[in-house]
Amino acid sequence: MNLHRRTFLAAGAAVAAAPSVSLAQTGWAPRASMSWPTQEIYCAALDGRITVAGGLVRAAAGGLHINDRTAVYDVRADRWSEGPRLPQPRHHPMLAAAAGRVWAFGGYDRRDGGEWTAMTDIWAIDQGVWAQVGEMPERLCETIGLSAGDRVHLITGRSPKGEANGQWNDQGDVATHLVFDAVANRWETARPAPMARNSAAGAVLDGKLFVAGGRTVDGGGTGRLDRYDPASDRWDTLAPIPASPATGKQVGGGLAMAEAGGRLVAFGGEWFEGRSGGVFAETWLYDPARDAWTAGPAMRTPRHGLAAASVDGTVYALGGGEVASGGKASGLVEAFSL
Repeated sequence: MNLHRRTFLAAGAAVAAAPSVSLAQTGWAPRASMSWPTQEIYCAALDGRITVAGGLVRAAAGGLHINDRTAVYDVRADRWSEGPRLPQPRHHPMLAAAAGRVWAFGGYDRRDGGEWTAMTDIWAIDQGVWAQVGEMPERLCETIGLSAGDRVHLITGRSPKGEANGQWNDQGDVATHLVFDAVANRWETARPAPMARNSAAGAVLDGKLFVAGGRTVDGGGTGRLDRYDPASDRWDTLAPIPASPATGKQVGGGLAMAEAGGRLVAFGGEWFEGRSGGVFAETWLYDPARDAWTAGPAMRTPRHGLAAASVDGTVYALGGGEVASGGKASGLVEAFSL
């Protein structure tokens, strides 16, 4: 299946140099590459392994192909293996780990309406295969999935604006906040996010859920940082991610984030200006005690639409696109420790 999107750009967009590092960091280090390049992915970390599934890969005949493959990374061995195939191809399926299992929520597939058909399937890896375990209560894609105990919070993203569901323009930005109880296989609704946006990044720190960056279809990228307290069902808005010193553009859509050493580590993402654009090289470190961001070491290979996970205090950046939009998928993996 070849994917066509009105915002996909030709490969080769230039990426500006990253800002200088303001803290003493070891920097990003290369790890074993994925077995195939892929972008528009999410991942889940469980028991020292990181699972990536679906996404967009380059088709042999050109264009982008919706993938159904699963890759599993053994962090300690620095080795990739192939996991079970998804029941159906998906791009942007949201992965999360909860209640001792890896879950996949929704994502886009190709149907009669188009390649951006938002799906509601819930799958989980059971006895070595992906099994259908339920349906989401509504269509929600390009969302954030954060695990807090045995619950998975799906926050913000894009949902169909009406009956049409198949084209990119059929979807609109939402502030939706759904909560999945992975033990009871039951859904609840929590307080919506303060701002509707898609392609944001999230992480859990000190029991709170953080949503950073993202973009809106009409307004472009935002550096906004919001924090959610599950105990009080309350949102607070904190210091935003700074704009890129190298490009002057606001870090926003397609970035990734994870927690390490009591800080948030945000990196990557893309920006657009007309029919041109670029990929951010910057890494930003957030200190919750000071409510402030500091520049960290630049990524070795800037990417957007990549997956991020934190295992034993090390942040992993997996796959993604090396140029703005769909021009060049990557299988590169880098690791960063504070």
